[in-house]
Amino acid sequence: MEEHMDDEMTTAMDDCIDWCTTCHDICLQTVNYCLGMGGEHAAQDHIRLLLDCAQICQTSADFMLRESPLHGATCAACAEVCDRCAESCERFEGDEIMMACAETCRGCAESCREMVRLAKAA
Repeated sequence: MEEHMDDEMTTAMDDCIDWCTTCHDICLQTVNYCLGMGGEHAAQDHIRLLLDCAQICQTSADFMLRESPLHGATCAACAEVCDRCAESCERFEGDEIMMACAETCRGCAESCREMVRLAKAA
């Protein structure tokens, strides 16, 4: 049973690292897009949230890559920030770039919640 849990954890962690890395990249690209768009896209709170999301995703990926026993804590924070970032991006209905960012943030949040669940079960 323990070996199965290790396999499940390894697979979930690999997936989560991929999600976090992708989300980091998308959020930084979206910052650039938003600054170019100006107006509400470039609002300080929105840009800050995109940057916060990129940073926590990178941090969570780093914690998992080095197999830190604290990765559950960073993943919990990452899930919360990703959810908030997705909500912020979803305000821009009809904007494909913003919807793609929101979708990636939602996927990353879900993956991070799975890591928190597995970390607690371990």
